[in-house]
Amino acid sequence: MSDFFNHLTRRKFIITAGASAGAVFLKGCLGNPPETGNTTTSQTTAQPVANISPEQAPETPNVKLGYIPIVESAPLIIAKEKGFFAKYGMTGVDLAKQASWGSARDNVEIGSAGGGIDGGQWQMPMPHLITEGLITKGNQKIPMYVLAQLITHGNGIAIANKHQGKGIGLKLDGAKALFSQLKSTTTPFTAAFTFPHVNQDLWIRYWLAAGGIDPDSDVKLLTVPAAQTVANMKTGSMDAFSTGDPWPYRLVKDKIGFMAALTAEIWKAHPEEYFAMRADWVDKNPKATKALLKGIMEAQQWLDNFDNRKEAAQILSGRNYFNLPADILDNPYQGKYDMGDGRTIDDKTMAAYYWKDSKGSVSYPYQSHDLWFITENVRWGFLPKDYLDNGATKAKELIKKVNREDIWKQAATELGIAAADIPTSTSRGVEEFFDGVKFDPEKPEEYLKSLKIKKVQV
Repeated sequence: MSDFFNHLTRRKFIITAGASAGAVFLKGCLGNPPETGNTTTSQTTAQPVANISPEQAPETPNVKLGYIPIVESAPLIIAKEKGFFAKYGMTGVDLAKQASWGSARDNVEIGSAGGGIDGGQWQMPMPHLITEGLITKGNQKIPMYVLAQLITHGNGIAIANKHQGKGIGLKLDGAKALFSQLKSTTTPFTAAFTFPHVNQDLWIRYWLAAGGIDPDSDVKLLTVPAAQTVANMKTGSMDAFSTGDPWPYRLVKDKIGFMAALTAEIWKAHPEEYFAMRADWVDKNPKATKALLKGIMEAQQWLDNFDNRKEAAQILSGRNYFNLPADILDNPYQGKYDMGDGRTIDDKTMAAYYWKDSKGSVSYPYQSHDLWFITENVRWGFLPKDYLDNGATKAKELIKKVNREDIWKQAATELGIAAADIPTSTSRGVEEFFDGVKFDPEKPEEYLKSLKIKKVQV
């Protein structure tokens, strides 16, 4: 962890009254909450306010950020609860729980002035699709900026217990007959994700296609809010779902299903969800934006200290956030997974990471990762192929407009992050998946050509 406290003058530390020692009651509730939950108040320690120079003082202390109650939101919640936002002058951060990703999209369209949100936690490439007006009402273009990656790992693909022993695992070689058999009936294999065209849709599509299963013709795909996935699995209305912790592990604990694969197995050290804001808010409040990033970065470093993770689980599991027993989070946060079918994983490298992982920076938003998400959208016909024509010129222009890694670097420098922890390239280089396929961000079309199952013709 960077030693970013040394530059502060201890005499000028001020305990911020606005940094709550307990959970803050949030408006909005997630559909289908668990039957039981941790209703205790989290005990957190308010952090001192930094000696903010006039040059870095935020234009406003107020902002409204949306989040979904999965572990990807932890940096926002911890930054609020531990006082990291307040430390940099952002004393009026309002965290608004979103009922679904569709709700988050709708709320960022109207902005906080209209009763919505200014930004927050996003699957990728939602900020790009919103910027292009591809998933907004009336195709209205709402420019957004990607400012940081929030997490790596923390997702999984869960399968209903009725399919145990049928060859469904990380690799699907032994399950093709099952998928073929179900396809010929009135009840094909049904899998759910939480929003179309983004992370959790793309993970399950990649996993299926790598096993020779066409996600568009061999199975039925549905969109279901994260917290409803467990209930839907209970009723037998779906066979699988792709979503973030704690929901897959909750399914195992409730003996409803098992984990076929962790996304950490599909793509080690993969990019997951991101922090992004409306561009007009950032342009109006550049210093407040950097203050938010500093709070998030400090929260990410706090989270990556595994000694803090039991406390993190207590905070996140509270009624005002995830509303479930803390032990649902404890083991996965340590890289310990009961997969529900007799297999166990005890490997810290498979845990969620927020600041650094085995490949380096987690928090820095690599533009090469944006390109993979856009390339997968082209692969499945969600975006036209011209995004990748002429060396992916159109995709790269969009990425440069949306991905503001320059603001991340400015905030990191002001925070005192070591130069070694600030990437010097916008590309993390060649990425490799569990099936041996490689993605070279310099050659996205070659990646597409190497894929056997796809909608686009290349």
